[in-house]
Amino acid sequence: MDNTITVRPGVGNTGCIVQRQALRVAQCFIEQPTLVVIQNGSKHLAWAGGECMLNAGQAFVIAGGQRCDVTNRPGRNGQYEAFWLGWDASLFDGPPAADAGCAPISDLLVIRPPDPAFVTACQQACAAVRESDTVPVAVAQHRMRELLAWIEHFGGYFVTATSPSLMRRVWGLLGNDPGQDWNTDAVAQAMAMSEATLRRRLAAEGSKFSELLVDVRMTRALQLLQSTGLPINQIALEVGYVSASRFAIRFRQRFGFAPTAIRGDRAVLRIPDKQGANR
Repeated sequence: MDNTITVRPGVGNTGCIVQRQALRVAQCFIEQPTLVVIQNGSKHLAWAGGECMLNAGQAFVIAGGQRCDVTNRPGRNGQYEAFWLGWDASLFDGPPAADAGCAPISDLLVIRPPDPAFVTACQQACAAVRESDTVPVAVAQHRMRELLAWIEHFGGYFVTATSPSLMRRVWGLLGNDPGQDWNTDAVAQAMAMSEATLRRRLAAEGSKFSELLVDVRMTRALQLLQSTGLPINQIALEVGYVSASRFAIRFRQRFGFAPTAIRGDRAVLRIPDKQGANR
């Protein structure tokens, strides 16, 4: 697959992950329900409810709104490689029939080992998202829904939040344009509340606006480093940093390694206690 991220409205989004050394990312936030298929190397996941190790040829789905610690390790070819898929929210039709024999996915569902037909369905769905000129939108939506049926077959289904937390609503707003010069006044207006109410309600959920903004930007930067070939200075601009050096400092504060580490430069594997909070 191409080293790009593709978003197709009404269908979903997809991209590849390429990483050239073992790195651990603490408290990675997964905004939307996502499927990941590992192609080379291994992945260790740890979350509040448990942990698991997955190897090449295995897959998992994770519910939206989750935080987990992720460690990717390269395989024999010197790279960790995987591809991911996310569904457009309009494709979630609600829970399956009561006799379907599956349960809501509260955190993570491992598919190990996946059926070869399931892997083929994943690849076809990726192609449907990417090939908007040749795959009609109705066909693309069908392929994405087929994956949801496969997930039900493996014992789970996604539950979409009817009233998402304020933190998730703010994350979605900031994530739509992480390069914008966001402040609490603009976000409070978008949320139809006062700045004081915004800060108070975020604090009640254990969040702080300045830290949340940095986390959104650094999470997007990590995704762009893993899933695109964009140069680092351009990624810095994409997430709101005119200075590439200041961006690199913030990135290291958040993840414990330099942006260049994703693509193969040597890095020290450490996890910071606190996130950087300023641009």
